[in-house]
Amino acid sequence: MVACNQTVPSAAAPRWRPRELLKGAARLLALVVVSPLLLWHWLWTLLIGRDRALEGSSELLSLAPGLVGQYLRRAFLAWTLTECSPTAVIGFGVLFSKADARIGPNVYIGPRCHIGLAHIERDALLAAGVHVTSGARTHGIDDSSRPIREQTGTVTPVRIGAGAWIGSAAVVMADVGRESVVGAGAVVAKPLPDAVIAVGVPARVVRSRGEAATPLATE
Repeated sequence: MVACNQTVPSAAAPRWRPRELLKGAARLLALVVVSPLLLWHWLWTLLIGRDRALEGSSELLSLAPGLVGQYLRRAFLAWTLTECSPTAVIGFGVLFSKADARIGPNVYIGPRCHIGLAHIERDALLAAGVHVTSGARTHGIDDSSRPIREQTGTVTPVRIGAGAWIGSAAVVMADVGRESVVGAGAVVAKPLPDAVIAVGVPARVVRSRGEAATPLATE
């Protein structure tokens, strides 16, 4: 019998991860930095409501550049949105208009996006300049005798499914299924199913993600 007096490290023993500790410290520091803005925001909410207060605050924080800006926006939105995961990335120039928006884990929202009443599920990616509206009927248009600004619209939550990818400058007014891809510049006016590729105005499904792409015709 061979004696073994070496200590085997336990698989359950916690490991010291300097990177994770630095991230935790950065998140705490970001929260401290945005605390005065949070106080101002909550006071302003009492006067003008959650959504209007959020608009002004997100406009201010959208101007913070680089990695510092990402940490500040995330720290602020974690306390002002219904949900904002600590692993989400909120890019430069991103504006929010609805406090009931939800941003899931590992979501990436690229520069200059506009987000309304959206539920963006985990691992979804939004490229630059994407506009997620609060549904397709945010303004009433049926009464031609009255200005559109005086007509009541309907606010509807828009869900972007887990793992979906929304291309640059797309406008999303209806749900996008899990793992689906929306082409750049597309306008999603009707719900899209899971795992499809949709392009165009209005967006239409061109194929499922499991299908091979059709070769382009050549002369």
